[in-house]
Amino acid sequence: MFDMDLAWWEFVVRGALVYLALLVLVRLSGRHTVGQFTPFDLLVVLLLSEAVSNSLSGGDDSLSGGLIVAATLIGLNAVVALLSTHSRRMSVMLDGTAVLIGRDGQFFDKVVKRCRITESDLEQALRAADCARPDMQCAFLEADGEITIQKKK
Repeated sequence: MFDMDLAWWEFVVRGALVYLALLVLVRLSGRHTVGQFTPFDLLVVLLLSEAVSNSLSGGDDSLSGGLIVAATLIGLNAVVALLSTHSRRMSVMLDGTAVLIGRDGQFFDKVVKRCRITESDLEQALRAADCARPDMQCAFLEADGEITIQKKK
């Protein structure tokens, strides 16, 4: 149960490499597929569920190995959060920024397509804001994937 097949540092390296690779992949996948989760929240949930699997532990099924990987993932997530809160540049790079997707009742087709937003998502956001299309001043795709609508005054 506690006897590890690999050195403790190999679990840390494996966890860090998988975390960083998935971090990049999640950021490249876009905001909308993530939904209400930030990419880092989703990443931690996915990786913690896999912390005892062979892909992270190199075939080691020991309790110690799984706990080392889990601690590595939680530690990396804390470092990413710390970097995001202390550096505007890192926050933009890691979390992203809001994207203007519409103004004055019109959505920008090229931007909407690039962000992979469906027409039904836009209509749902307008309904949630209780805003008819002509009454929309601005629409944003937030970094967490939510669409926010500002009404004209």
